[in-house]
Amino acid sequence: MSSELAGYLVVIAFGVLLAFQLALAAGAPWGRAAWGGRISGRLPVRLRVASAASSGVYVLAALVVLDRIGRPVVDLPAAVAQWGTWALVVLLVIGAIMNVASSSPYERFGWAPLALATALLCLVIALGP
Repeated sequence: MSSELAGYLVVIAFGVLLAFQLALAAGAPWGRAAWGGRISGRLPVRLRVASAASSGVYVLAALVVLDRIGRPVVDLPAAVAQWGTWALVVLLVIGAIMNVASSSPYERFGWAPLALATALLCLVIALGP
């Protein structure tokens, strides 16, 4: 698989996660599918704020990936794109492990595989030219 294709797939995955977190921040009643799955329905304000903040992280992550595959939206220093992609590999693996450990079936069987697949795609990008 080419780094460019992997990059576009990662950006799509981050887009899905971004939309989900924005919906949570706006009050969508999907608490069982997020933040450990302990809260049913609408998240409390502190977790809605955390979801809004994580949305920003997904935007930054997508910008790093796009820059790394040679399709920059914002011109980042090469070192930021290179090391940032490696950081995403590590963070996504940690995220997959945390989702597997969750009591939420949505996190175990939905978000964990997505995080692991996205980590592998970021690895392809990190190892690419």
